[in-house]
Amino acid sequence: MDSWGDGVLWYLAFLVSITSHEAAHAWAALRGGDPTAYLGGQVSLDPEPHIRRSPIGMVVMPILSIMYIGFPLGFASAPYNLEWAYRHPKRAAWMSLAGPGANLAIVVFCALGFQAGAASGVFVSSASLQFDQLVGALNEGIWPSAAHVLSILFTMNLILFVFNMLPVPPLDGSMAVALLLSDDNARRFQNAMRRPMFALIGLVLAWNLFGDLFRWVFSFVRIWILP
Repeated sequence: MDSWGDGVLWYLAFLVSITSHEAAHAWAALRGGDPTAYLGGQVSLDPEPHIRRSPIGMVVMPILSIMYIGFPLGFASAPYNLEWAYRHPKRAAWMSLAGPGANLAIVVFCALGFQAGAASGVFVSSASLQFDQLVGALNEGIWPSAAHVLSILFTMNLILFVFNMLPVPPLDGSMAVALLLSDDNARRFQNAMRRPMFALIGLVLAWNLFGDLFRWVFSFVRIWILP
């Protein structure tokens, strides 16, 4: 971490990204017939109701991790009705995918910003492989800060998308399997994925697989959007 200013930017990017992720879960559940998160105020891009539900994961953990490792780590959750999910396993699967989908939308928004800036002659692809310096600015003024913020927001949301799409419990990607199954088999799959032992195994696998996978995805996406 080069400065406290960078730490603040990473935390704000985390807050925007995780709030968008959980708000998308809550909105998809509401659309699917479960108002649980909506009634808790979580169909909102205001971080306050999400922080109120997960203060450790959205405030304490990310701030401490920024201080000690230079990068925000944390968690949040949107409540949903288990009975609703059991009755409508396909809707529950779409609800799970909505969170990473919101992060992917922000990734695409940042990528369009990179390309628009390059086409306008204000951004240039950076030779650096640092997550917060994907593009550099050719002009002074707001452009160096804009390039820095877009780079951080892009990286934060790509991390959340790739990590949460890993098909292991308790991550969102594990529930996507239900879309390929009959309702009865999807229910059995749901019940299996909720077992604490599977969740523990899944988190260990995700932690060990994510680093190499993300480096590959990051390099591929970077070359694709910034030739």
